[in-house]
Amino acid sequence: MAKEGARPAYDPAGHDTALRTALQDLRTGRWMAMRDLLERTSAWWQWTQRTQVLAAAAAGTDVVRAWRTEEPESVPAAVMHARVAVERALRAQRERHRRAHELWIEAWDAGHTATRITPQDPVPWVCLLALAQLDRELRWEEHRVAPPDPMLPPGPWGLLAEADKRDPHNREAHHRMLQFLYACGSSERAAEAAGYAHWVAASAPPGSALHVLPLYVRVERYRRGSGQDAALDLHWVAEDATREARRALTAWFEHTHTAERSLLDLNHLAHALWGALQFRDAARVFDALGPYYTPLPWAYRTPDPSDRAGAVEVFLQARARCRAAADDPARP
Repeated sequence: MAKEGARPAYDPAGHDTALRTALQDLRTGRWMAMRDLLERTSAWWQWTQRTQVLAAAAAGTDVVRAWRTEEPESVPAAVMHARVAVERALRAQRERHRRAHELWIEAWDAGHTATRITPQDPVPWVCLLALAQLDRELRWEEHRVAPPDPMLPPGPWGLLAEADKRDPHNREAHHRMLQFLYACGSSERAAEAAGYAHWVAASAPPGSALHVLPLYVRVERYRRGSGQDAALDLHWVAEDATREARRALTAWFEHTHTAERSLLDLNHLAHALWGALQFRDAARVFDALGPYYTPLPWAYRTPDPSDRAGAVEVFLQARARCRAAADDPARP
């Protein structure tokens, strides 16, 4: 447990100490620790998470290219090449870089190549799903496939099905689908995203991180509704908000262990329980976070969401309030 009042740290590796070691080597231009880590990663959920975090760190370097030069037959290196290409394409789109379209096509090619090199791996399909959000006009046929449920809109359902076939209920795959709906959906995309998140959570097994997905939709609705407007505090204490938070707690948190929980999911759950005034349960989630935090969703409770210091202050205030309630049975 983090000490009372201790300032949390943002660390993409979180509780994964082996990943942290690989990241430290990667940042100094070395790739062997990354290779060794990935070669001994067997669970798909961990493989997905580790490759995503490593790619975010590697995207601004030539480390993966150097690895592929030394070991051109390496399957993990091919997957990381696709991961890095996708990360660069998404960044270029956000920054409106002149090479954005070129990087998108390169990433799409790298993703499809990886699907052939490692056909049992869900990550190349997750990569292709991540790129789907760039096709905002739905020009590509694979991005406007008929949905599996008539209440859902067309989209890259075939790509999602391929990822799901290899790793059922893959967390990142469904988050990428949610991003697609926000970026490429109709004028009613917020409602479509909410419908999708609840549809996914309803069929997720106990322990699945997809039970947290509706909490992301609620945060996004809050962000789009002017965020810090005091009237929107009711957004968090409404009956459906409380139900979503408690379902994520009982269906996900209480069935998992620290090592397999995403820091972002833990932060969203702690935030939702705190907002729903479920302070004692939120304290349990804060304890599971230990010394770590993520700027989102806390930053959306500040006047300036880009203010990291402000996000930390909101986090500290929420954690202190929840722990105080947990320590004092007389307090609500």
